[in-house]
Amino acid sequence: MVEIEFRNVRKSFIDKQTSKPITAVTNVSLSIQKGEVVSLIGPSGCGKSTLLNMGSGLYAPTEGEVYVAGKLVTKPVREVAFMLQKDLLMQWRTIEDNVALGLEIAGVSHAERMKVAHELLYKCHLKGFEKHYPYQLSGGMRQRAALARTLAVDPQVMLLDEPFSALDAQTKMVLQQDLAEMLYEKKRTALFITHDLVEAVALSDRLLVMSERPGTIIEEIPIDLPMRENPLERRKMSEVGPLVGRLMDLLKIGKEEALH
Repeated sequence: MVEIEFRNVRKSFIDKQTSKPITAVTNVSLSIQKGEVVSLIGPSGCGKSTLLNMGSGLYAPTEGEVYVAGKLVTKPVREVAFMLQKDLLMQWRTIEDNVALGLEIAGVSHAERMKVAHELLYKCHLKGFEKHYPYQLSGGMRQRAALARTLAVDPQVMLLDEPFSALDAQTKMVLQQDLAEMLYEKKRTALFITHDLVEAVALSDRLLVMSERPGTIIEEIPIDLPMRENPLERRKMSEVGPLVGRLMDLLKIGKEEALH
């Protein structure tokens, strides 16, 4: 079953300085099956985030169509949840209340939303911090809370825009593991943006490589490795190096760029 699909999508914006249209993405067609994790890889400014915004219904395509669970996307979609690089936790709400925010908006009872929030905070290794406020948590803990908030609304599709890029390497790997385990356990579908090529290989069933702007899909790479639910073990596999090398070639990342 296809959970999210882009059909011949193009998105253009008007440049405020020149009043001329700028095309962010063009001729993008892709589909993601239920329970599949797909990563978008491409140079900065190629339209990856634009695709996620269209997938969530925040942007409308200039041309083409987006479908979630077979339904045309014309506005923000309840079945889709978004997780960003910044945690965007509300500073005046406790961690449990931040996690339960989407359920509160949906009209779920206080008792039920606290039950869901506490279960997810336990899974995200934040048991004991339910009554804390965001300023009392480290960056990694805040991102765990943001992950719990994203999962609390039980989305069919998760859109993740570089959610771990601001974290140190060790914390990033721990959170990758948490995310992978929960996606696998709940059989959730995810479209993931990252500039970390090893992260992409470790977390994904497939990689979609985009060109420079206007972005389009130039390569699809299946990740035929076991243990998608365990990216820490995947990282150790000998096949990872050649896959990363292939991505570097496609993205034209040479020695000089790698050093910077």
